[in-house]
Amino acid sequence: MERNAFFDNARLLLITLVVFGHIIQPLTFDSKSLATLYTWIYTFHMPAFIMIAGYFAKGSSDSKYLLALAKKLLIPYVIFQVVYTGYYFLIDKKDWLVDSIFYPHWSLWFLFSLFCWHMLLILYKHVRPVVGIIVAIIIGVTIGYFDSIGHMFSLSRTFVFFPYFLIGYWMSEQQMMALKRVPIKIASLVVMTVFAVAIYYLPDVNTDWLLASKSYGALGVEWGGSVFRFTVYMTSLLMAFSVLAWIPKQRFSFTKLGERTLYVYLLHGFIVQYLRQEDIIQVSNIFDFIGVIAITVIIVFLLSSKFFMTVTEPLIELSTRRWDNFKNRIRNRNRDAY
Repeated sequence: MERNAFFDNARLLLITLVVFGHIIQPLTFDSKSLATLYTWIYTFHMPAFIMIAGYFAKGSSDSKYLLALAKKLLIPYVIFQVVYTGYYFLIDKKDWLVDSIFYPHWSLWFLFSLFCWHMLLILYKHVRPVVGIIVAIIIGVTIGYFDSIGHMFSLSRTFVFFPYFLIGYWMSEQQMMALKRVPIKIASLVVMTVFAVAIYYLPDVNTDWLLASKSYGALGVEWGGSVFRFTVYMTSLLMAFSVLAWIPKQRFSFTKLGERTLYVYLLHGFIVQYLRQEDIIQVSNIFDFIGVIAITVIIVFLLSSKFFMTVTEPLIELSTRRWDNFKNRIRNRNRDAY
């Protein structure tokens, strides 16, 4: 069966926003407009990305599947944890040291959490969808009261973001496509606009609430933290569905790049952290902003190119399939030349 282009288009857009958000994050302190855009993006880009990951988690959960999943997620996690540690040291990044292999560097938390979400499905898939989602939200809200649950093992993000994964798991393709209805698309424009205006005019929003990596105590809110987190859940779900409503279903020449988002996710940190460390990116006018968009697009297209996939496949997929295919093509071409 042909892949549904909607999902690849969605993943490509969302990974592009991940890269863009990471590039502009240091600039948000000096620009209200960039801070608004950054916060607006973060209300939906990871929740939507995680929902789509959950949608594609409908496979088997037998021992062979779990072992393959561990190989796909945990081994690259360990490899890149070590590689990023060395890279941070080379570029003289202050927090290059890592206390433990279980304190994920920067964006590597996603690999660890993704494996844990699949493990949680072993239990949750036997629970009625509505009940399971409500329980997951209650746990995600409650977990914030425990100061000991945070960055280590990516536990906070694992439990807080799990409801999005579970919602995606239970959604059918028909339900996803129902978002394309005209009334929903019109309503989604209103939702996205209202939240953009609200973020701009309301007092500064602490984006750590959207990162889900800290306890309520660390965020400076004790007993009222559950209200804030539940509000984030509702906001993020509305925004995620609103953005997905506008993802095209048509297949474009670049749609195939949506199949390669793991490469972009794991590799873009090398470029972004260097740009940050050298303080290369500055935005003082509209042309600078357009330039940042262009740099983002170039990074995404570059890291999802066949060349980078061939070179980095042994690290990311523990395979040399593309390299072997490349050598075979060269060998056959030389043979044909003779």
